[in-house]
Amino acid sequence: MKDILFFTALFLAVQSFSQTTKKSVFVNYIEKPIILDANLNEKVWANAKGASGFWQYFPLDTIQAKQQATIKFLFDDDNLYVGIKVNALANDFIIPSLRRDFNAGGSDNITLLFDTFNDGTNAFIFGTNPYGVKREMLLSGGGSELRGFTMAWDTKWKCKTAIKEDHYIAEMIIPLSAFKYREGETKWRFNSYQFDTQDNERNTWVNIPQNQFIFNLAYMGEMIFEKPLGKSKTPVSIIPYVNTITAKDFENDISQTDLKFGGDAKFTIGNSLNLDVTINPDFSQVEVDQQVTNLTRFEISLPERRQFFIENSDLFADFGNNRDSNPFFSRRIGIAQDANGKTIENNIIGGVRLSGKVNNNLRVGLLTMQTAEDIKNEIPTVNNAVITLQQKVFKRSNISVMFINKQATKEYDFLADEDKYNRIIGLDYRLASEDNTWVGKYFLHKSFSQGVKDKNYSAGFSTQYFDRDFNVRLSGVYVGDNYESDLGFLRRTDIFKITPKIERTFWPIESTIQKHSFSITPIFIWKPELNFKNSDYVVISRWQASFKNTGEFTAEMYNRFTYLFSAFDPTGTDGAIALPIDSSYKYTTVSLGYRSDKRKTLSYQIEPSIGTFFNGKKYSFEANLAWRIQPKFSGSLQINYDKINLPDPYPDASIWLIGPKVDLTFNKSIFWSTFIQYSSQQKNVGINTRLQWRFAPLSDLFIVYNDNYFSNGFAPRFKSLNLKLTYWLNI
Repeated sequence: MKDILFFTALFLAVQSFSQTTKKSVFVNYIEKPIILDANLNEKVWANAKGASGFWQYFPLDTIQAKQQATIKFLFDDDNLYVGIKVNALANDFIIPSLRRDFNAGGSDNITLLFDTFNDGTNAFIFGTNPYGVKREMLLSGGGSELRGFTMAWDTKWKCKTAIKEDHYIAEMIIPLSAFKYREGETKWRFNSYQFDTQDNERNTWVNIPQNQFIFNLAYMGEMIFEKPLGKSKTPVSIIPYVNTITAKDFENDISQTDLKFGGDAKFTIGNSLNLDVTINPDFSQVEVDQQVTNLTRFEISLPERRQFFIENSDLFADFGNNRDSNPFFSRRIGIAQDANGKTIENNIIGGVRLSGKVNNNLRVGLLTMQTAEDIKNEIPTVNNAVITLQQKVFKRSNISVMFINKQATKEYDFLADEDKYNRIIGLDYRLASEDNTWVGKYFLHKSFSQGVKDKNYSAGFSTQYFDRDFNVRLSGVYVGDNYESDLGFLRRTDIFKITPKIERTFWPIESTIQKHSFSITPIFIWKPELNFKNSDYVVISRWQASFKNTGEFTAEMYNRFTYLFSAFDPTGTDGAIALPIDSSYKYTTVSLGYRSDKRKTLSYQIEPSIGTFFNGKKYSFEANLAWRIQPKFSGSLQINYDKINLPDPYPDASIWLIGPKVDLTFNKSIFWSTFIQYSSQQKNVGINTRLQWRFAPLSDLFIVYNDNYFSNGFAPRFKSLNLKLTYWLNI
């Protein structure tokens, strides 16, 4: 019986996957706009043929969805109209929050993906849940990586929903100006995925194999427009801001009161190019960064959230290797080091950014920003410029070139010759086969700084094959000893690193386990300038299981080797004796992790680990507890604990990171969140409480209070009260 079930499932999978490119939905042209009321009772809706026949993606990918959805489209010269009916077992929906841009996991929702240039690489995404909470985002990289999402992107559109006894209705009006597309286009690639918590399904319109992400752009159908799309009537967007702050730095006994104002302007050139202009921009983040415990010797990369850099961000940020050799990291702009090497804020005078499609196959990105001089802190005025071109090749691959230039635009007595400029030129090729079975990344970059003539290259390669059962990767990166990237993110130079991986996945037919896999990932690093001395390695052995109730279990073992080229204290203890230079260590850690069903009112994630650590021992425990009273309250508690015991005379340490967070969404316009973070490593207790009022579309009033204390003695460290007003005006 099991054999019959297996071959039947295999036959259905082959049949369904072979049909993925044949699905299409017709988009009727209408003369009169519809009324947004979530009724779908206009005659034009009745005459429209919908996209239906959704397939399960989870827990199986070989059968039709139990509860079907139907999506209908209409359009006129200004808008795309979407009418959706999502069937459900009952109206017991999970809606964790009323906050815009919610995460899809663990809730009921439906999401639409539009590949408007038919390139299988980039997409505009719009989604909603049964309560009509909206989310929109951009997707790059063909949907092959989770980091391809840009959730900070915003645009104006409308949505209304209605909940019925056994289904919900969603009606959307999306301005065509929210998209970028070629004038005269007659079809877009399209797909949709829908999460059904009651039947515990994740479903897609076009059948997607489970070894691919549910948002993979290789698997899409087509939207066929009744007549060619015209020129988009895109408004000019003016976004002024006012930001006033009062702050007290207790460490340095400095008080500050400041009033800033400026703004951004957004223009569309043709139908597919964005021109962003900013004057005296305010790049303060109303959302505080989440702290992490850092037990490594290297800097931590934190994500970009500033709106100016968001749209088409992959054109600038996806060069090189994001972990070891990223030539452009936008968070470098707006910060600088003072004369004492301390990182401080550096004001930005203004900037211009042009990005988007020149035609269906060519994308362009141009950015220039001027930062202000700060003579007191020996910081010069600097121009930061990036030029990128990306040409589509084959079905879904592309080749890109880039030029980055950071250059002081005035002469200063304090500025050394080697710091006057830093430039990088580079070539990248991203491989993506038509069905995404083969993906890869290959790059070669060269940096230029005054007085540097050799060892200034960075190069990398990654080739990955994955099908339903196997995932095999061969990859590596080289960073020369003199390679410099002042606007980039480099953990270290003079490395040659390989990161192969092999993974075998199993798909049980009759089991509470939906899938499980075994993988091994050896990572080795050598120092070319030291006769290729092995400086580090880690061999990661992992077993991972996904359950049909959406829970996950992971067992991992890390076998590490570290050679110290400089003294290092892994505990970060002030005044402690560091592990000596030119010493080497082999150590092993074993960890177990479990994540519970996110659909539950109370869910959790835990990961204990134990093992050796350099020349001592380490025990760690990570946990995250989440609780909701839907749809207005959600809370979470993050706990990280590391107990490090090193032999005398080296230090011991107990390192805590505790972060409770409370989020109240009073309605779809007023939100209040409070985030408390205690870090014993940073000796800080931080409180960030933020009230947001979205008084008009994409227009916000923020009141943000930050309070920081020394954790030992609870003496005040830094306080600030910030009021920020932004208004989005379309002309």
